[in-house]
Amino acid sequence: MNWLLVIAGAMVGAPLRYVTDRMVQLRHDAVFPWGTFAINVTGCLVLGLLTGAASAGVASPHLELLLGTGLCGALTTYSTFSYETLRLTETGAGFYAAANAIASVAAGLGAAFAGVWFAQALWA
Repeated sequence: MNWLLVIAGAMVGAPLRYVTDRMVQLRHDAVFPWGTFAINVTGCLVLGLLTGAASAGVASPHLELLLGTGLCGALTTYSTFSYETLRLTETGAGFYAAANAIASVAAGLGAAFAGVWFAQALWA
């Protein structure tokens, strides 16, 4: 049963990542990988909200599997973040590579903490 929840979440998360990345990149014709950045920060926010809801006792373990492991696991992409950062370095865009690494980690952590805080404020 649990694995079906993970699969169901991933079936939404993976295509959502692809479509969102394409849409963002089409709107921002830039060297910086805005699509992956936006997806990863959004995923961190969703996972933070879910974590806060779980710690407040309003999110079931099944919901954590569906949205946390399934949806967010397939939505966010550390491998693409790493690849794009490496490609920026290889193409001489070292500033953008450093900015991507620093901004992605800082914004991702900030979004996760904000999600936890908001959920706990809402349900505590």
